[in-house]
Amino acid sequence: MIRRTQRYKAIAAALAVLALAACSGGADEEIAVGIVGTPASVFAGGIRLSPAAQTYRAAVADGLVGLDENASAVPALAESWIVTDDGRSYIFRLRNGQFGDGEPVTARAVAGALERRIMALSGTSLGRDLAIVDEVRAMAGRVVEIRLKAPMPQFLALLAQPELAISDGDPPRGAMTAERSGAEAMLAATDPQLLGMPLPRRWEDMVRPVRLVPVDAARGVEMFSDGALDVLLGGTISTYPLAPSGTLSRGTVRLDAAQGLFGIRVLRPTGFLALPQGREALSMAIDRDGLIEGFNLSGWTPRAVPVPADLSRLDASQQPGWTTLTLDQRREVARRRLAQWRSANGESTIAFTIAMPRGPGAEQIFNALAGDFAAIGVPLRRAAEGQTGDLVLVDRVARYPAARWYLNQLACGAGQGACSGYADSLVEEALAAETDAEYERLLREAEAELTAAEVFINLGQPLRWSLARAAVTGFAPNAAGFHPLPPLGVVPN
Repeated sequence: MIRRTQRYKAIAAALAVLALAACSGGADEEIAVGIVGTPASVFAGGIRLSPAAQTYRAAVADGLVGLDENASAVPALAESWIVTDDGRSYIFRLRNGQFGDGEPVTARAVAGALERRIMALSGTSLGRDLAIVDEVRAMAGRVVEIRLKAPMPQFLALLAQPELAISDGDPPRGAMTAERSGAEAMLAATDPQLLGMPLPRRWEDMVRPVRLVPVDAARGVEMFSDGALDVLLGGTISTYPLAPSGTLSRGTVRLDAAQGLFGIRVLRPTGFLALPQGREALSMAIDRDGLIEGFNLSGWTPRAVPVPADLSRLDASQQPGWTTLTLDQRREVARRRLAQWRSANGESTIAFTIAMPRGPGAEQIFNALAGDFAAIGVPLRRAAEGQTGDLVLVDRVARYPAARWYLNQLACGAGQGACSGYADSLVEEALAAETDAEYERLLREAEAELTAAEVFINLGQPLRWSLARAAVTGFAPNAAGFHPLPPLGVVPN
């Protein structure tokens, strides 16, 4: 039996997510949205996008599917889809729309463009995620099939990534069109008829333009407080202390229950950090509960291993043994390892530098880490801005909720630093597994190998925050930390 997606019940619902239309009313009806970043980073082209650029790209260029304000997959170029029972085939029916150059949306054009995007992403961590795709083919005039090497329940979330937008046509066509004006952009909706959808009655009264303003976090908070912005997107733990905390701001600070990687990558695995035992010593020294105390947060979950418990395949015996020790006991073990290393290698001092973003929150994190490392006799200093360090703070939200995302992020081919080629080979072998059971076994072994190798010193879950006025609709905190612009352009009822 084939499972079918539920189509939108009304065109208004589709408009609210993906088919917003041209500017109506006047400037007084616009919604002003600030996004943390520079104009160059927000409006960047190419395939390596900052989170801010992902938000912009998702508004102006459609992929087969997109994400709504709850980070749920919704129709975009594809008006509907089915998934076969074995979970290895996704069949999409395309809407009868047009690309930006006026050419019709066809299965052949979409399949070819998607294959090119996947090929262009080769060598990136997203490219490793997409290695699960076995084949993309045009089945009929407006039907595209994507075959997978293994079942992936989270595949639609992966396919919805803005880097996979179909950019054929000049300009590309998405839910919104943009007009740049200096450092800002005015986003207006695309005529639903060009998107292959009927034009609703009084459609122009349903939507409003979105003014997108790139800002640094401090300026964005100031503009929001002054009433110049209705929404501010893109807050991280590095800038969280800037978020307004007074009584009047209660309810406007929105926190996402995001998952991902927040911790330390060892960029220079040499000397004391060449072996897992050395990297583990630094991990044992960290007071993860105390790390977040100065932020006045509730619900933040510390984590000592890369993959969250609800996604992990490991049993208790495969968890790091030191996690059952007290902080004092862990630090004593770390001190002994340092003393043994110094004695064996004739080094009197072991010190490290760490590259981190700027911001008051990053300062708090650095001070806490410096104190933790000092407790075992290791000086820590910040690398100069723009320079690499021995260590780097990684703060990244997961694109989809699966252990494989975490394994791919820490792969040897995904960047510099400590890694495990053996774990990478197990992940690749899993994609060629003949049975689902074999696939699961190989991924479990890869996770166990990566955890034991201590290639990443995990601290906890990422923090993402936004500001949104109580009256704003089309915004919702979500686990992806992703807030699309088209729903914000829908006029509230």
